[in-house]
Amino acid sequence: MTALTLSTAAAPGLRADAIVIGVAKGAKGPVVAPGAEAVDKAYDGRLAGVLETLGASGAEGEVTKLPAPSGFKAPLVLAVGLGAVPEKDAGYDTEVLRKAAGIAARALTGSKKAAFALPLTDAADAGAIGEGALLGAYAFDAYKDNGKDPKAKNGKAPLAEVALLGGKPRDKAYKAAVERAVAVSEELNRARDLVNTPPNDLNPESFAAIAQAAAKEHGIKVQVLDVKALEKGGYGGILGVGAGSAAGPRLVKLSYTSSKAKKHLAFVGKGITYDSGGISLKPAGHNETMKCDMSGAAAVFAAVVAAARLGLEVNVTGWLALAENMPSGSATRPGDVLRMYSGKTVEVLNTDAEGRLVLADALWAASQEKPDAIVDVATLTGAMVLALGNRTFGIMGNDDSFRTALYEAAQEVGEPAWPMPLPEHLRKGMDSPTADIANMGERMGGGLVAGLFLREFVGEGITWAHLDIAGPAFNEGGPFGYTPKGGTGSGVRTLVRLAELTAAGDLG
Repeated sequence: MTALTLSTAAAPGLRADAIVIGVAKGAKGPVVAPGAEAVDKAYDGRLAGVLETLGASGAEGEVTKLPAPSGFKAPLVLAVGLGAVPEKDAGYDTEVLRKAAGIAARALTGSKKAAFALPLTDAADAGAIGEGALLGAYAFDAYKDNGKDPKAKNGKAPLAEVALLGGKPRDKAYKAAVERAVAVSEELNRARDLVNTPPNDLNPESFAAIAQAAAKEHGIKVQVLDVKALEKGGYGGILGVGAGSAAGPRLVKLSYTSSKAKKHLAFVGKGITYDSGGISLKPAGHNETMKCDMSGAAAVFAAVVAAARLGLEVNVTGWLALAENMPSGSATRPGDVLRMYSGKTVEVLNTDAEGRLVLADALWAASQEKPDAIVDVATLTGAMVLALGNRTFGIMGNDDSFRTALYEAAQEVGEPAWPMPLPEHLRKGMDSPTADIANMGERMGGGLVAGLFLREFVGEGITWAHLDIAGPAFNEGGPFGYTPKGGTGSGVRTLVRLAELTAAGDLG
């Protein structure tokens, strides 16, 4: 993991591989952003002109490299675009700074140390820049070996150290912001690692073992229900989905408690470690990335551990519903009826609509503890990707104000999201002549139908929301901002922010 420090050092005298500065897009050309005054002075105040000569405009995400001025101990200046110059006294948005830091960190792969002289006016800016740099420096190379240095697999190691210039190492707010950035980023990157791990190495049993080890390290209580315990408890949804796999399912409960807590949140994550579709086999071209179908469970796991590391004054319980969805002679068939943990029966019309089945059992289990709110996270439907694209997750719920609070929390931390409805008329499509409900309904609005199905398994009177992260959970394109190719850790920061707001009493 990249190291992160606050520094009061002046840019010219700091030993580093590069100085990172910001450049904005002004009305008449690039404008050097605050934080880079010492660098601009060394260029006799003509840095903006030099950057323009090199083709820089200040557009968001643009990267320009140039030799450092004479007298600097760092050999390189890296200018990263921040977009439009903000209105007077407005300052740069924290998400702009987060993205810029992430882009710079990726551009400096292979470097040992970089000094970030981006606009930094308060502790929130320091946290955003630090978080962006730590997330942008992420690399998953556990399965690569260039035959030389095991610490530099695939040729180049990630940026090793980031120093935030203009920071205040002795200021409590700045220190807290950096500590938060480190905790959240490390756990989010842990979630990315899990999503990226091949399914031959990550199955329900090994995922549960990883959760147990982390729980022990961070003082979190953990309970793992194996196949026998699931059978004894009547968890028909999780067992039904995992019936076709040689790797048995698990339900993992992670409990972080605070002696000062006044509220209790439950997070529920879909953890299909590989999704073949089961008997309703996925068509060719749709299987290759299905190791990511446990992204919801990874997000919940990371959020609970982050809450523990931050010592938040709220109780947080995480439920990881883990199964592998495979076709075999023992697999659940279309037309089978499962008796769920809640006692309701479900007619399985499509075994590729399996996520809602494991979540249903976990949602009912979470409901038995009567938490103040439940949030489930899942790569649930292709319909949500069609509706919102590859970078935005949908938010549904049984309480409009809570759904809005989650949306605002997502916006605050820089996770694109959008509130979605749960139209009552779509519920009728899941009526079954055989069981209490079918796991499929109308094709159009399929993401909303899935949300309505989940709502059936939330305890009466409990506030609940559902995050469908099918689009942003796995990035099949090139990296952007602080988001890498592959697993993204979508949902982690929104859950952590929700826990922080709840601990602070800002959600009622």
